[in-house]
Parts: sequence; C-alpha cells; structure tokens
Amino acid sequence: MKKEDLLTLVQSNLDLISVDGSRAQQLCFLVDAAIELIGREGLTLTEPYTNEDANLIVMYASYLYRKRATDEPMPRMLRWALNNRIFGRNADGA
Repeated sequence: MKKEDLLTLVQSNLDLISVDGSRAQQLCFLVDAAIELIGREGLTLTEPYTNEDANLIVMYASYLYRKRATDEPMPRMLRWALNNRIFGRNADGA
C-alpha cells in the first residue's frame, strides 16, 4: 500500500467526504507525522506498507487529527496495536 492509499483511508476513517487543498496537505502532514512517531516507538515502516502497517498509520494519523480539537489521550486500541507490533517484532528477533 502506498502513501496515496493511506491518505484516502485516513479521509474515510475521519468521515471526510471531500477535502480541499489545505485539508489534503494537513492529512498528508499527519500521515508523515504518524510514520515518524511510530518510528520513534521503535518500528520501521517502509513502502509499500503491509495492511497491518497501513492500519497502524491510519489509526495514528486519525488520532492526531482528532486530538487537535481535544486533549484526549491516545486510544487504548492504538496503544495496544503499537505494543503488539513492538513486542511481536522483538519476539521474532529474539
């Protein structure tokens, strides 16, 4: 899955029917930020993304979009997905 596909999935996840140019740039920025923040957690994601990687990126980018309007903490589902990937990777490498 490529970055363009991720943008479409984030848009759908956020229930945004159509977006203007500035909103599209914002979503692109959030996808890039999500990839970097996931990397900071210790996971390296590269294109083409697997479905599992894409789902993680979409969840994280959507969380970042929603977080801008509220101070809600990271959803448990996202934290668990990150932890499962991190621990799964560590178990595979051990």
